[in-house]
Amino acid sequence: MLPTARETFAGGFRRVAFFGGVYSNYLALAEAHALARSLKVDAVFALGDFGAFGPHPDRTVDFLRESGIPCIQGNYEEALSDAAEDCRCGYTDPRDNHYARLSFDYTSSRTSPHHKAWMGDLPRHLRLTLGGTRVLCCHGSPRRINEFLWASSTSDAYLRRLLDEYGTDLLVCTHTGLHWSRMIAPAQGGRPARGILNVGALGRPANNGRTEVWFAIAEASEGGVRVEFVPVPYDHGRLAREMEAEGLPREFRETILTGWWTTCLEILPAKERAAGRF
Repeated sequence: MLPTARETFAGGFRRVAFFGGVYSNYLALAEAHALARSLKVDAVFALGDFGAFGPHPDRTVDFLRESGIPCIQGNYEEALSDAAEDCRCGYTDPRDNHYARLSFDYTSSRTSPHHKAWMGDLPRHLRLTLGGTRVLCCHGSPRRINEFLWASSTSDAYLRRLLDEYGTDLLVCTHTGLHWSRMIAPAQGGRPARGILNVGALGRPANNGRTEVWFAIAEASEGGVRVEFVPVPYDHGRLAREMEAEGLPREFRETILTGWWTTCLEILPAKERAAGRF
């Protein structure tokens, strides 16, 4: 197993919820937390990228900290705590980077110093167990905080390599904004099934024409883990009005109101992009 920086062990559970990038959508975060608790989870974990895209970033961090939700560091938390010049999102296209810079500059200027210091102390990885299944939570991938693990381009061979190198059965991540899961090895010989769970994002819709956002529940089951993706309705109209009042780009508001991505499109692989409108 490869060594990792700032790793923590959360314990053993039967049923947990995972929140992907919140992107300052504090309204969806509050709704998701209440919904997860109503669904009788043992714990809730947040996998980074708490700022970006939406308004009033401190409201999201206030909620996370006051609720006692265990968190790990995403590229946004790394960049904000390091006083970086950009979000370290991993984009290469100029249009993607243009909107990422607008989002990061807004978030950085409105995130309090004490929240930035807290972000710098967050662990990179979190481990837990679900029944007999070893789970490793990260932001992008265990290798790199801003690596994109897409459904169409993450091969079984590469996933198997990650699981082997980092000594886990289930890899739980976010960063792409699109939720998906895949099991690549069935339970056998007393060993649990192995695979990946990308929990998607709470911060913006999943580029599917629906205004809800999503989180994931993972539950220990015979031979492995059962995964459920949970849609979260929230007052997206209010969020869009607040985004407008804060001077955030019109394109960001359109995504919130329509459920279709209008930015950060160039990073999408062909299959994922073809599923959207633009």
